Amino acid sequence: MSRLKLVGLVAVPALLAAAVPAAYAVGTPQPHASTAVSGDVLKGLNKNATRTGNVAAGKRISVAISLTPRDAKALDTFVAKVSDPRSSSYGHYLTKHQFAARFGRTDAEVKHLKEYLRSQGVTVTAVHSGNLLVDASGTAAQLEKAFGTKLSTWKDASSGRSFYANDTAPTLPTAIASLVSDVAGLNNRVQLHHQATSTVTPHNGPGGGYTPAQLKGGYNVSGTYTGSGQKIALIEFDGFQQSNITKYDTNYSLGSPTPVVQKVDGGSGALGDGQVEVELDIEVLHAIAPKANVTVFEGPNSDTGEVDTYQAIVDSGIPTTSISWGAAESARTTSNINAVDAVFKAGAAQGLGFYAASGDDGSDDAGNGGTAVDYPASDPYVTGVGGTKLTVTSSNVWSKEVAWSGGGGGKSSVFKIPSWQTAVQKTAGGGFRQVPDVSAHANPSPGVSVYSQGSWTAVGGTSAAAPEWAAFAALYNQQAAAAGKANLGFANPALYTANGTGFHDITSGSNGAYSAATGWDFTSGWGSYNAATLASKLLG
Repeated sequence: MSRLKLVGLVAVPALLAAAVPAAYAVGTPQPHASTAVSGDVLKGLNKNATRTGNVAAGKRISVAISLTPRDAKALDTFVAKVSDPRSSSYGHYLTKHQFAARFGRTDAEVKHLKEYLRSQGVTVTAVHSGNLLVDASGTAAQLEKAFGTKLSTWKDASSGRSFYANDTAPTLPTAIASLVSDVAGLNNRVQLHHQATSTVTPHNGPGGGYTPAQLKGGYNVSGTYTGSGQKIALIEFDGFQQSNITKYDTNYSLGSPTPVVQKVDGGSGALGDGQVEVELDIEVLHAIAPKANVTVFEGPNSDTGEVDTYQAIVDSGIPTTSISWGAAESARTTSNINAVDAVFKAGAAQGLGFYAASGDDGSDDAGNGGTAVDYPASDPYVTGVGGTKLTVTSSNVWSKEVAWSGGGGGKSSVFKIPSWQTAVQKTAGGGFRQVPDVSAHANPSPGVSVYSQGSWTAVGGTSAAAPEWAAFAALYNQQAAAAGKANLGFANPALYTANGTGFHDITSGSNGAYSAATGWDFTSGWGSYNAATLASKLLG
């Protein structure tokens, strides 16, 4: 799994009554009646980094300002009902316009935020659908003035990497601060790490790894369903070369539509070592759902880029998203997690499903010798996908499956256990969200056969497992459309209601601190899917 080593920003303040501030004259100083957006200071800066100076006053910086939804409790209730197959509201999702009208901030509230920012010289560049995310940019000096803080340059003690960060929590006029949950972009302490290519002894696919026929056969994917007419999104922080995708598709005679690229905030920049990651994601989707239309959302590898790219996916309305990028919960602040969580929740209300890789470091996602889980796989509005090692017969039928030692899993340190998961609550979970929800083939040996950077190879990791599940969701949505039923949307309540039906239960293997067992467990969740039986169960 590729990991966006991203340290978050702000803590969410209590949502106060939204008083309407007076208009701000251009160039006037920030009113003294201000409130800090608490928690927006990187932890341990003086211990883990050395201050090297001030950010140049003229340096332009982009920020993304997240707003709290209107009537947040009602939103929670709505998502719970619309995602519960036992509810009469199941599948009755909101359009993005209905969501904005019901749960977005009012135009007047957004207007006052925009007026304030402009009065400080900050340029408002976008207000996203839902009225819950506002993009802006300005010079370092303008942002320091607007948010009442100082931006300094730092050098990371372990990596030697230079970055900038705000010295103190940002402040805003109290009435505006009461609406703001996160300001992304006041630091750029991002470390990108992803699993290296794993070349193994050839299995069947060129370069080693499982072929589309082996993956589809192992998970009982019917040839009747190809993902035709369905859409899948990929969130990526690097790019790809279409020539590699074409080579893969041609070799396996897939006839897949050419992926569409949507660049967010200028895109991900020049090709980097994450190219393998992106090409793996696309090719796994093509392997299992070859006729689905794939849109690759490419954004900057930054905290602002992350929230903007997720928001762009929700804005697009694409019903299924595969996520192979993340970071340990402990590498983020609660406020940054809450800002991204709000986008997932909005997606769930609109019938969108997200499938995220659970990590490739077993039960120790933070790599510090303890136990930790990866975010966003741990988000309660995301389906966390763990890793297994799949074995198929010579006729490409499921034979056995064990938990992969590198598959992420454990308990969240941020989210309490959601209601749909309480039936499988474990003592080791301590009352917190348990990860993963499901799993699929991820072991690098044999891995998945891919064509990347001009050659055949085999790649593993939960980065392969997440698109394996997203592909299933697209196949399900194709069947649901034919039956006149709603898309799967946020899948977890329905998957847990299935109570193991349609899954290969993984009962052996360990990811470090946890071992596989009968039923739901911390290594594989419910297990991998039997596409035909699980779809039948979900369709009712």
